[in-house]
Amino acid sequence: MFAPNGLARAALRFRPATFIGTFIALAMAAMVVSACGIFLETGIRATVPPARYAAAPVVAAADQRAPYGHGDDADSEPLPDRARLDASLVARAASAPGARTAVADVTFPIGGPHSTTLTAHNWSSTTFTGEKLTAGHAPASGEVVLNRGTVGDRITLTTPDGPHTYRVSGTANTREFTAWFTDDEALRRSGHPDRVDAIAVLPKPGVPTGTLRSQVAQALGKHAELHTGDDRGTVETPALTEARETLMGIGGSFGGIATMVAVFTAAGTVALGVGQRAREFALLRAIGTTPRQIRRTIATETLLVAPLAGAFGCLPGIALARWWFGQLKDKGAIPEPVHLAVSWIPLVSAIGAVLLTALLSGYMAAHRSSRIKPGQALTEASVERLRPGWIRTPLGIAAAAGGIVCAGLASSLTGEDAANAALGVVFLFMLAVALLGPFVARACAALFGLPLRGAGASAVLAAANSRTNARRLASAITPIVLAMAFSSVLIFMQTSTDHVTADQQHAGIRADHIVTADPGLPPDAVRRAERTPEVTAAVGLLKSAVLVPATGGLEPATAQGVTGSAHDLTAVQDLDVKKGQLTLEPGEIAVDATLADNSHVKVGDRLHLRLPDGTTASPVITATYGRGMGLSQVTMARADLAGHVTSAYDTELWTKGGTAAGLKALGTVLDRADYTTAQSLDRELNAWANAVMAGVLGGFAAVAAVNTLVMTVLDRRRELGTLRLIGSTRSQVLRMIRWEALLVALAGIALGTAIALATLVPLMKGLTGQGPYIPPLVYGTFAGAIVVLGVTAATLPARAALRKETLEE
Repeated sequence: MFAPNGLARAALRFRPATFIGTFIALAMAAMVVSACGIFLETGIRATVPPARYAAAPVVAAADQRAPYGHGDDADSEPLPDRARLDASLVARAASAPGARTAVADVTFPIGGPHSTTLTAHNWSSTTFTGEKLTAGHAPASGEVVLNRGTVGDRITLTTPDGPHTYRVSGTANTREFTAWFTDDEALRRSGHPDRVDAIAVLPKPGVPTGTLRSQVAQALGKHAELHTGDDRGTVETPALTEARETLMGIGGSFGGIATMVAVFTAAGTVALGVGQRAREFALLRAIGTTPRQIRRTIATETLLVAPLAGAFGCLPGIALARWWFGQLKDKGAIPEPVHLAVSWIPLVSAIGAVLLTALLSGYMAAHRSSRIKPGQALTEASVERLRPGWIRTPLGIAAAAGGIVCAGLASSLTGEDAANAALGVVFLFMLAVALLGPFVARACAALFGLPLRGAGASAVLAAANSRTNARRLASAITPIVLAMAFSSVLIFMQTSTDHVTADQQHAGIRADHIVTADPGLPPDAVRRAERTPEVTAAVGLLKSAVLVPATGGLEPATAQGVTGSAHDLTAVQDLDVKKGQLTLEPGEIAVDATLADNSHVKVGDRLHLRLPDGTTASPVITATYGRGMGLSQVTMARADLAGHVTSAYDTELWTKGGTAAGLKALGTVLDRADYTTAQSLDRELNAWANAVMAGVLGGFAAVAAVNTLVMTVLDRRRELGTLRLIGSTRSQVLRMIRWEALLVALAGIALGTAIALATLVPLMKGLTGQGPYIPPLVYGTFAGAIVVLGVTAATLPARAALRKETLEE
């Protein structure tokens, strides 16, 4: 049925412009689909080969995700910090029949002399890591083994519970700054006593890994997850879990939207190419060609163009995925050992997607002209008739209604869910614009055509052309709307949150100096700061994150554990308390007002949250405040937070009064402006991610818009030639084309802006409690770029078409 025929080959030979445009659209779609597919596959397959646990065939660790929901609604959220196991499970793992021994693994950062940072372990962990003594002996009570030093020396090390002096009992063969304590000392000084990071289980001779795993699983029950093979790398590299989430988020959530947009835009281009040949199909019907033959011709043309375009588009798709993946690695979002997975699956899927898209869109575009009577086909090919479709129109109305409903729902979401909802809302509105395109285009032509009536004959003719060729106008407007809407939502969502965050920081930071140190501030830092001359208030802040209830699940929220009194905290931070009274007693908490609203709690209620390591807690809310985005969304006593983080040191020291010279002995001293700038660097990573996504979607849509405009202009060579034959000058025709392109660009900008605002207004109300912030310069750049691209894309092919004085087909 799909064998090449003469009509298909002739169409490719004599109408190359149409098929080149279709080829470009399909290749661009394949590029986006393949890149997102590669990311999704990489996220699914991402592993880190075990290094620390390479000699331990079975490793037990806690579940690093917090489950929520029940039944079909069950899901989980990655924990902000490492979840740990109870130390008593070590003996239970060792009791497995095939286990030779089970060894606890405890790892935590400590401070050394001259502001150095060391990684501390328990000495028993060398059983499976393989480090050997190069001098001295294993540590006893009050002793430590270092990677470098002199046996017998005494050294002061700062642990989360304060500085302690140890005798160096030996040195070991590793290049990294490392210290080994006795097992009891490591547990005591780690900041999370009686909890271990993982348990490495070593087998008896001849016991297979599978057998040992099943025996350990029976011994530990549901208290731990077991890891073997490459899965052990997940235990020693917790960032892998977050990297997988990032990759699958790009390949899945964003990739799904991007794929639909790409396929959607490519389908519009294919439909435009087929629709431009309505006269040819009508003539073929008039001379006896059957509907089946026309459909066969379209299918053959598609099979000649789509697979080649898909394969061609996969090459830049791989390049895009490699560049994006490399950028994520450079910014620390993906661990270095993770590699990009490029297989045949996403590439074949991309080619299949564009082939199916081309076939379906081509069939739908030629459906009516291939089935109606030949005479009627010729009539409709000559004069465009705008009739509401019984399928397109109800679907378009439904999509618009769905967009309005989803925009309302988005106002109740926060965080990543809100961002994903925003893309969904934009897509629904875009679908409505595409399905109702001819009606929307005619309305835009009538509205934007009014000012053109007084701009001369060329402008009047441009307005008339736009009104009478609504389908052609719609095909040009749609990708411009898409580019403007998606780019605006992604960029202005970030600028809005950044603007609110910066305003809250500016208003909320009262401290004169903020001190930081690596790996953290010593436990007596607040007391030492209070004794510094001219310091009137000082508090230590342990910065981390917790999981709080949100609509349908859990979401991360920034948290600060405070060392000091509530009075001193208000001296260095103005949280803008809305209700209640700020206290820092154990078991009490203050939260951001927007977070409280989204979690449906108020002052006096208990907030059922997950601490950084997944431990459940239900503190009482004593106050809600308004500057959580700029400062911290959750405020609690340090004692309630410190035992549930890997690094149990205060992250920052905030002081009122004092001098940088007087505080520099505690660490790096920043003033208010320097601290705000440093915090904005973290937000720049999110801004970069949104900018890349906007660039992918907006860039694709911009190319599609240029491609569509070029196709529409080249298809009008007969019309332009006729205008020249009846006396119009070349400059008059070009002015008409420019006016039409300007009308298309302005209509697309207006519709795209309206869709973006319909999405951003409720979304930002839910996220920040304020309206969106749209920098005029950025918006003007978007709009100006679209106008320049639109006018240029229409003018250049028109100029080329007018070089000949004869009437052309």
